[in-house]
Amino acid sequence: MDLFEFRNEYLKGGLEREMLSENPFEQFKEWFNHAVECKVAEPNAMVVSTVSAKGMPSSRVVLLKSWDERGFVFYTNYKSQKATDLEANNNICAIFSWLDLERQLRIEGTAEKVSTAESLRYFISRPFGSRLGAWVSQQSSIISSRSLLEMQFQKMKEKFANGEVPLPDFWGGIRIIPKRFEFWQGRANRLHDRFAYEKTDDDNKWKISRLQP
Repeated sequence: MDLFEFRNEYLKGGLEREMLSENPFEQFKEWFNHAVECKVAEPNAMVVSTVSAKGMPSSRVVLLKSWDERGFVFYTNYKSQKATDLEANNNICAIFSWLDLERQLRIEGTAEKVSTAESLRYFISRPFGSRLGAWVSQQSSIISSRSLLEMQFQKMKEKFANGEVPLPDFWGGIRIIPKRFEFWQGRANRLHDRFAYEKTDDDNKWKISRLQP
């Protein structure tokens, strides 16, 4: 298979400075809503990258579950690899890839845990099985077989048969606090449009710059 032949021109649109909101959160809202309207698969999926205490980068796909001008929130086991990385180095990067629209968005910043109340509010909204799953999985640790995982799930199902599943103290939300956004729109001849928003000394204002492709 010759991967040199895997080639598409990006012709669905362009991005100009006058098209952009002064506020990157408003620009995110516009692009995200457009992705939802266009029925992009999993529009809230994002690749989250962390760096371990030893300097090893690691990336995985997670789901955005809430956002506002404080940042972007996903949920995880606090003993997982990503959470362990963030304990040692709270720098984080997230990428949304809306390929059907020939768009990408990169967000760079720092991470913090959300409040227990915020985690609980999301946790109780999850389906019963997903709440059990949070208790069952020792995320990122080795397990000998899937059958063992399913046995543990059944035990938890019996333990919480009344449907009342408490929030695990080792599970909750992580908020990405942005310092930089980069909006990318594919263009013909690989001359893509890229615009970066970067925090200024005034936290309420963002510097917007066009970047070369």
